[in-house]
Amino acid sequence: MDWFVLIVSGLLEAVWAIALSRSEGFTKRRPTVVFGIALVASMAGLALAMLTIPTGTAYAVWVGIGAAATAGWAMVTRAERATLVRILLLAVLVAAVVGLKVVA
Repeated sequence: MDWFVLIVSGLLEAVWAIALSRSEGFTKRRPTVVFGIALVASMAGLALAMLTIPTGTAYAVWVGIGAAATAGWAMVTRAERATLVRILLLAVLVAAVVGLKVVA
């Protein structure tokens, strides 16, 4: 269950990162509210997962999932170019996150 919470928290990290960008310096209300809610939920989930998952592993998985999801979303929405190298590097990042789960 803690790994599920950690994965959801990592995805929420991507949500708050995207909302932060769309808030345009907290001048737009809806993205700012989404940012705040996702940030609190993401941090709470990370804290909960850290009760049983070692801190270094939990943090690395949380950041890795958030970074991969944020970059993946940017490519899907065409905010950033999707190149073969970028996709391969994200695949390596996801593989590293899975590897941390396997050895934990």
